[in-house]
Amino acid sequence: MQILDSLSHGIVDDFVATLCAEFVEILYQDEDILLINKPSGLLSLSGKNPLNWDSVHHRLVYGQEGISAAFSEAKLPHRLDFGTSGIMVVGLHAQSSQHLNKQFQARKVQKRYVAMLEGWVVQDQGSVTAPIAKDRQNFPLVRICHSSGKEATSEYKVLSRFDGPRRSLVQFTPHTGRTHQLRIHSREMGHPILGCDLYKSKTSEQMANRLMLHASELFFEHPSSDSIIHAQCPISF
Repeated sequence: MQILDSLSHGIVDDFVATLCAEFVEILYQDEDILLINKPSGLLSLSGKNPLNWDSVHHRLVYGQEGISAAFSEAKLPHRLDFGTSGIMVVGLHAQSSQHLNKQFQARKVQKRYVAMLEGWVVQDQGSVTAPIAKDRQNFPLVRICHSSGKEATSEYKVLSRFDGPRRSLVQFTPHTGRTHQLRIHSREMGHPILGCDLYKSKTSEQMANRLMLHASELFFEHPSSDSIIHAQCPISF
């Protein structure tokens, strides 16, 4: 997925995303926010490489022909990884975007994800606490580092276990929002997320044709009414 070149001025990321054929589904709309379902294989924001223009933000700002209108002031207070699908909240004007941004920065937004992991997770529930740091020699990877890493905790609950091959459907509640947190914490558990190209075992990447990670729920305060919103998005796998 990533082609890396070490040059005198640093590491260059030459990744070019393939065009995503799925559309961004609008689950809810009012004057302040959108709730959307992001498909797997779509960037949240357009990349620095001009070939990576297609993104959730681009499609919202310019509209999806025959699907949804243009929202010219749309802003994303949070992002999902390229391979991750699921729920995102969008601010439709400056005031709502600022309100949502402050909630995310203050960790007032609760997020839940569902992932399919390799093997059977033995404990029905538990948590992983392992500090995460950038891996400067292997961009875009992160690494577990107890000396320089930032604290990171992921709570999990096993929803189902499957045979043929052995897999576990797990609900994650991250208590921090580090880059690639659930992906590296799953590998740290000994059960990488199926389809993950960065944090994997010898077989886990080949067990799915996409990253089997889905943002399923958000809890946040509505920017205008101050009521608590519980947003849900059906699992796509």
